[in-house]
Amino acid sequence: MTLSYVISGFVVGILVGLTGVGGGSLMTPLLTLLFGVSPTVAVGTDLAFAAMTKSAGTFTHKLRGTVNWPIVGLLCLGALPAALFASLALKYFGALSNDMAQIIRHTIAASVSLTVVALLFRKNMLAWLNRHPEKQLQGGVLAAATIFSGVVLGTLVTVSSIGAGAIGATVIVMLYPKLSPAEIAGTDIAYALPLTAIAAIGHWWLGSIDWILLVTLLVGSIPGIILGSMAARAVPERILRVLLATTLTLIAAKLIF
Repeated sequence: MTLSYVISGFVVGILVGLTGVGGGSLMTPLLTLLFGVSPTVAVGTDLAFAAMTKSAGTFTHKLRGTVNWPIVGLLCLGALPAALFASLALKYFGALSNDMAQIIRHTIAASVSLTVVALLFRKNMLAWLNRHPEKQLQGGVLAAATIFSGVVLGTLVTVSSIGAGAIGATVIVMLYPKLSPAEIAGTDIAYALPLTAIAAIGHWWLGSIDWILLVTLLVGSIPGIILGSMAARAVPERILRVLLATTLTLIAAKLIF
């Protein structure tokens, strides 16, 4: 079983490196459907995994100057309290109970579905915004929308471990369409680091992190991410995104039915 986890981590790492989609969209459903890991444990373990891997990404983007820190601050203003509140809610309602596991399973399915929408339609939504600059939010309304988005993302990430990748990046694009792709990626990773860290601490408090599983996933995924990132330019992005969206749609359907 340990070797299977390492191989799974490696495959997910390659896909993350190739597409830039957050590992939670792939890893959490994989652990739940293929290996029968409890949804709550799958979420907690993946959050700990994400917190560790995003630290290196944040450091790299910080050195390159591709993090918009004011946007990170606004997102965190909403996301971090939401993560704390969601952890307390999971504790109150029994994070490891069968009923809560079913709720988390369906939340994972919903998050995966949102990831599919983000993958397929982000460019179209951005193009529409660029054609209609009058629709872009400004000033205090933009700041409030950013904080509210952080609340939604913080809750989603804590309950499903999904949302800090493609969904978060799409939210940033919609709110701040003038950011460069590198700034979108850097800002998304930078706000996701404290969010996944706090959410992971919450799941550690709940007892829903499998540390042995975490280590085996890291052993496989880190070289996979490196290899995928190196090969990203050689594989057509459009084909990858369609294949990934199709796979995620089937995963969401399986989680629900």
